[in-house]
Amino acid sequence: MNIFSTIKEQVVASIYALAAEGELPSGLATERIAVEPPREASHGDMATNAAMVLAKSASMKPRDLAEKLCQKLRECENVEEIEIAGPGFINIRLNASLWQSCIKNVLQQGASFGASTMGVGKQVNVEYVSANPTGPLHIGHARGAVFGDVLAALLEKAGYEVCREYYINDAGAQVDVLARSAYLRYREAQGEDIGDIPEGLYPGVYLKAVGEVLYERHGNRLMTLPEAEWLKDVREIAISEMMTLIQSDLSALGVELDIFTSERSLVVAGEVDACLQELEGRNLIYEGILEPPKGKKPENWEARPQTLFKAVEFGDDVDRPLKKSDGSWTYFASDIAYHRDKYTRGFSYQIDVWGADHGGYVKRMQAAVNAVTEGNAELDVKICQLVKLMDKGKPIKMSKRSGNFVTLRDLVDEVGKDVVRFSMLTRKNDASLDFDLTAVTEQSRDNPVWYVQYAHARCNSIRRMVETQMPGLNIGDKALASAALDRLSDDSEIALMRLMAGWPRIVEAAAEAHEPHRIAFYLSELASAFHSHWNRGTDEPELRFIIEDDPEVTVARFALVRALQTVVASGLAVFGIEPVVEMR
Repeated sequence: MNIFSTIKEQVVASIYALAAEGELPSGLATERIAVEPPREASHGDMATNAAMVLAKSASMKPRDLAEKLCQKLRECENVEEIEIAGPGFINIRLNASLWQSCIKNVLQQGASFGASTMGVGKQVNVEYVSANPTGPLHIGHARGAVFGDVLAALLEKAGYEVCREYYINDAGAQVDVLARSAYLRYREAQGEDIGDIPEGLYPGVYLKAVGEVLYERHGNRLMTLPEAEWLKDVREIAISEMMTLIQSDLSALGVELDIFTSERSLVVAGEVDACLQELEGRNLIYEGILEPPKGKKPENWEARPQTLFKAVEFGDDVDRPLKKSDGSWTYFASDIAYHRDKYTRGFSYQIDVWGADHGGYVKRMQAAVNAVTEGNAELDVKICQLVKLMDKGKPIKMSKRSGNFVTLRDLVDEVGKDVVRFSMLTRKNDASLDFDLTAVTEQSRDNPVWYVQYAHARCNSIRRMVETQMPGLNIGDKALASAALDRLSDDSEIALMRLMAGWPRIVEAAAEAHEPHRIAFYLSELASAFHSHWNRGTDEPELRFIIEDDPEVTVARFALVRALQTVVASGLAVFGIEPVVEMR
């Protein structure tokens, strides 16, 4: 149950009731009405903009409309106090019993508490990682992998049917470079001293294993062949081995994708040609000459006829080339066909998770999706900014395999997948992130991963203490379901209940905005409030969770603890993180 949605329904019902009574015009549009937490907690539990958004269409002053609405809302049994603020915002304070009922909802629904039906009937494709298959994943890929994977899980909790997809860029020049690099390691596998890796080839030692696979399968047969004859076979094996390596790295991070789509397969199947012929038939492709890009001097710019897509018609800044000077398709042309392919597979909702260096590519891709689906598909692109690896505040380099970058596997091996998954979402995706190896492994409140896990483990600790100090007390599920929750009346207890009641709203809001970092922020806030409440019991014994001469309040407080533990576990499940039972 989303309490905010419940109160919004009451606000809308009150508006309809006022209209039926002749106090307001009938037919007022209520879509823009919002019920949200107020900016200042002291202002109440919720605030609504209803009077502000309806005043003009009702031909009333916002405060006058707000006054009528307040009078009607005061009739609702769960409203304790209501007041008008500023030009017409309405602040609402709810009865404690409503927050106490949240505990029962959590205990009854368990892990499903917070799940939503907002996405029911909608399929969404989330494409993430999609690194070139030329080497192991690095720390930057880790952020995109975690972001995409958690976003997919979040959308599923909000009711969407999600497809997790990886696009293999295996049709460009970079995979030919990979093949030549692997061939060099193939020669090395036969005992040849290959010396320094030539400039322009991939130097990583990970390719030694590929060279050995080539030797196992082909012996020395390829040694006598010209490049034109061995390139295709070597390329296919090298790509296959790199994708096996990439999938192994992703698995170590807890990332499992549903589908891997090959760019080369789309090209070979004629999908790119078919897509562009369709656009040409709609007069969206033409031969033209582009103006020099900003910052380029005219003498450095070759003005030549090009095959161009009318991207400007669909919101881009300039029209975009579809063919290279050698007549082959550009990456953009293949990407148009790929997104069209996703659309034909039933995905009108598409989300792409890209790295920091792709920011300038967003507009053209959104324009292309708009064009190729005739406005029937939506593409949201999420850019994940750079990750800087630190230790005690100083940049470090710890790669074992690549020679020039920090691998994802190195990072997971160093701190564990759960730490990586949570830490990568402690900042919004479009902000750069410092990943400090010391900070993410220390046991302190400054480490959000540890602090949230500690909250879950502390709940288990309270159970053990209850069982030890009050061994005859029944704290089973049935006893908790009938607990005297009205005994939970302290401000900090109510605050915890408010936070837990907000979990369904957080799920829906984060899913709608495609912002999984909100879950990390929420869990950190909930854990902090719980730890603060625990600490109050040190100075105020009457607030402790266990009151040996008052079993009724002890059961009620343990119901609060058990509900909080359930919500924390629910949030960690979205992150793909196993909650710890005991801190070590």
